[in-house]
Amino acid sequence: MLPGDLPITAERASGILLHPSSLPDTDGGTDASARRRTPRCPGSGDFGASARHFVDWLVAAGQRRWQVLPLGPVGPGNSPYMSPSAFALNPLLVDLEELAARGWLESAEAAQAAHQPSVAGFRMACLRAAARRFLADRGTDPDFEAFIAAEAAWLDDYALFMTIEQRHPERTWHEWPAALAAREPSALAALRGESADEIRFWQFVQWTAHRQWLDIRRHANERGIRIVGDLPIFVALHSADVWANPGLFHLDEDLRPRVVAGVPPDYFSATGQLWGNPLYRWDRHRDLGYDWWLRRVKAALAITDLVRIDHFRGFAAYWEVPADATDAIGGRWVAGPGTDFFDAVAAALGAPVGGLPIIAEDLGLLGPDVVALREAVGLPGMRVLQFAFGDDARNLYLPHNYERDTVVYTGTHDNDTTIGWFATATEEVRRNAQVYLGADGREIHWDLVQAASRSVANLAIYPLQDILGLGSEARMNRPGAGEGCWAWRFRWDQVAPWHAERLAAITQAHGRAGD
Repeated sequence: MLPGDLPITAERASGILLHPSSLPDTDGGTDASARRRTPRCPGSGDFGASARHFVDWLVAAGQRRWQVLPLGPVGPGNSPYMSPSAFALNPLLVDLEELAARGWLESAEAAQAAHQPSVAGFRMACLRAAARRFLADRGTDPDFEAFIAAEAAWLDDYALFMTIEQRHPERTWHEWPAALAAREPSALAALRGESADEIRFWQFVQWTAHRQWLDIRRHANERGIRIVGDLPIFVALHSADVWANPGLFHLDEDLRPRVVAGVPPDYFSATGQLWGNPLYRWDRHRDLGYDWWLRRVKAALAITDLVRIDHFRGFAAYWEVPADATDAIGGRWVAGPGTDFFDAVAAALGAPVGGLPIIAEDLGLLGPDVVALREAVGLPGMRVLQFAFGDDARNLYLPHNYERDTVVYTGTHDNDTTIGWFATATEEVRRNAQVYLGADGREIHWDLVQAASRSVANLAIYPLQDILGLGSEARMNRPGAGEGCWAWRFRWDQVAPWHAERLAAITQAHGRAGD
């Protein structure tokens, strides 16, 4: 709770949606010597100086929230929503400059790593060089060992999983040698002996990533900025979580999914969407007191201040599809854990009803069961302004229909930027937006920011692209597209002083700047 026993979700505030991977290489300052310690890494932002500079920019812009996407390791297509771990952080976000400053990474090693053909290859080679020096020079470190002990419930399995994956690339875990896939104790014991250095490497990477990110979070919190995280409801099949806990998922005797997640056919897709994630055995989770889930929620809140739960409707009911299906047409609705799950979360966090630091992603066509669940557990829902102008005044996404327990977005990571959306919208949508907003559309991105900020929604979030007035070239994700997503980055020379000044004025005018 914040001062005055006000739940963090009930504060009137606003913030920016920006994943750390979208940060620039440099911090926007003039310390060129610091940036010469290692070759810069084109292609990915990280937990370095630019993240701190962004926090300071948020303060100047009057913002009090920084929303990020899932911070875990990325999966196929660099998606942060298909991670090999629900607990680990993304190694590619580690700040290499900090490792160099500690003397763990030398310029010659980084220069050699620069010959790697990919950004990921470069960063991982640098991390391996740093780990070798750290482990060789120091042998052990009290903070490192304390982290390993504190996070053992997930870190041990993750380090083993990644170690085996290096031996068997391009194969999912149920295709590994049977003894390893089944986690036979003798096979795991042999692996620990044969690959002790590799296991330590993955532990070192997670210690480093957590240490750096918590420094960023501390920097933000000290300046009045709270971090909004993102928690996908489902996990990837090829993950340490499913490998280590097969009994918590619907798997067959060959450790393959019996059923998978998806969404039914709708206006946008005649065949629905087949996501392919393994589905939970909620009966098993309930019998175990939701232990795995409670550890997951606590881990998420250990690195953020509140979290958005993606696909919240899956806790009311989820679309179950046979694993051998080629589309989602033949699926069925299956009841989720409902209020029982959130009661367990509240008890574990010591939070009252209505005080959970959780945002429910409840977008799309929802039944009364989803609305009833969200209201029963007291979570704020989401509204996206880009969805507001397609029909009449009863549209739930129009600001006059909001309630206070709402988080309003101009757009999300799955939407086009507001400039891109407006450029491709139908004439009817454009006209409706102009009439409703009382604007000519020449600054539609600021028009939506104003509308979100002045609404009664407790929290307003704007993608940075909308503050900078960027077009479709700056879109973060295109759902269903296999390539070209999750790669957008901004440059500090795109950010002018007036951006922060204008946003701060809007924020102050609508009572979102705090004391």
